[in-house]
Amino acid sequence: MRLRECLGGPNRMLRNARQLENFVIQATDGELGTLDQLYFDDESWAIRYITVAIGFLGSRRVLISPISVVHIDWIGKRLDVALTKSQVANSPDIDTDEPVSRQHEIAYNGYYGYPSYWGGPFLWGPVYYPAAVNTAPKDPAAERIQNESLDCHLRSAKAVTGYHIEATDGELGHVDGFIVDDEAWAVRYIEVATKNWWPGKKVLVSPAWIDWVSWADSKVYVGLSREAIQSAPEFVDFTEITREYEDRLYSHYGRPPYWLHGAEFTPSLSLSGV
Repeated sequence: MRLRECLGGPNRMLRNARQLENFVIQATDGELGTLDQLYFDDESWAIRYITVAIGFLGSRRVLISPISVVHIDWIGKRLDVALTKSQVANSPDIDTDEPVSRQHEIAYNGYYGYPSYWGGPFLWGPVYYPAAVNTAPKDPAAERIQNESLDCHLRSAKAVTGYHIEATDGELGHVDGFIVDDEAWAVRYIEVATKNWWPGKKVLVSPAWIDWVSWADSKVYVGLSREAIQSAPEFVDFTEITREYEDRLYSHYGRPPYWLHGAEFTPSLSLSGV
């Protein structure tokens, strides 16, 4: 299989993450609840978990891994998972108001019997897509990396929305949303509103072009000039992102597209909490 096919198969779609809000999560034996938010890996920008509001009036929030997702019905606004309601109800408690740590992930994976995704060369460890994680060969280095990476944690997409964008020559707009790949479960682009206080166009920036993120200052530092970002092809909410549009986007920024190489799976980011 060619790398381009691996990084974006014929069924792959790019969607605005806001389209997933309030999707019904369907277990094998009934409705679980509704999708609340997405948690992404702050190094690879893979979407590791969704949170689901369950219980009386959605009083409890639990994590669901894309590994368990078997189907997404975009028209019916439903996401089917290979889990039972009791499995999810009895899953480990995690405070979704705080960053999800590697310790939490270890407990979560142990409960569901999922192999770890860390330690491999690709977005989901030894494979490209979460659907293939369970069939991938066990990585003998995973346990060692697990023990060395206890401070690794995940971030809420809702929490990062609104972060200021800092270009190489000054501030420009803010994070207004995320564009996700519904096959790889990865953040392909950050949606940037180029104006903070009055109407302005929206453009897309790849996480691969982010130099670092300051969680303490709520800023995303991008290795692009303000002019380059402002003059990028406009993105209109909820319109289909075609390969033709992506070609124009990468041509504008003068960067190689992710489907010609594997760099998007191992981006070199400096992420700081200070």
